[in-house]
Amino acid sequence: MAFNFLARETGRVHVCGHRGYSLRYPENTVPAFEAAKVAGATTVEIDVVLTADDEPIVLHDLTVDRTTNGHGFAADLSLEQIRRLDAGVCFHPAFAGTKIPTVAEALDWAKRDNMGIVLEIKEAERPDIAVDRVEGLLRATGTLDRVIVISFDHVLLKRAVERHPHLRTEAITHARHADLVGVLRACSANSVSIELDMFCADDARALHEAGFSNRVHVPRPDALAPYWRGGRDPLPALVQWIADGLIDTVSGDDVPFIAMLAKRAGRTGAVS
Repeated sequence: MAFNFLARETGRVHVCGHRGYSLRYPENTVPAFEAAKVAGATTVEIDVVLTADDEPIVLHDLTVDRTTNGHGFAADLSLEQIRRLDAGVCFHPAFAGTKIPTVAEALDWAKRDNMGIVLEIKEAERPDIAVDRVEGLLRATGTLDRVIVISFDHVLLKRAVERHPHLRTEAITHARHADLVGVLRACSANSVSIELDMFCADDARALHEAGFSNRVHVPRPDALAPYWRGGRDPLPALVQWIADGLIDTVSGDDVPFIAMLAKRAGRTGAVS
């Protein structure tokens, strides 16, 4: 059975671990993906760049400095050099020895564990090559149905679909657009990523009526704490939107927190 991202067709909302369970585990690593699933995620968001030898790897930044014990641009390092880096020790010594996964490894994991992948193209110098390499891996691993390719670069998404019409894509937005459906049609996307403070129920209804899905990114509890202290709580409205089927995927760093919201809304269940 094909993996389905639409809440109205599955009867559930997907819970997406942003870079895996990145609040408690080294982001964009297999331990973070596995922990996200244990915590209630049904999908994980990953970031993709290319090595010097054009291998798609799971890494958010263009450099390896922040998340590993290495230095330099991933685009200047071979896969063999990337393999020698430690992607866990900088997060916490308990994760020493954790490696940067390849996209192929992430896809194999998703297929084996029946998880969806929200795959962001972060590659800046060779983005079209990154898309083509990812598309080849999706076909080779039989994971086209469980992956959405996403980007802030809507022109890149449009080119991707022109070359690979079977790709599912998602346009990332950080603003409320006057014609959100028109934005998605312009870049041939299937879905849109929306920040919680830019979500509008009417926009979600219009998206669903036009056949598009959405993913809403929810801030961590520490970012919401000032609202709570000020007597303002966005969560009741969010839970109601989830309960009403207006949100297809709820995404965040704190996977147990967003999984709790989905459960409170009564929109959890078997993945399909």
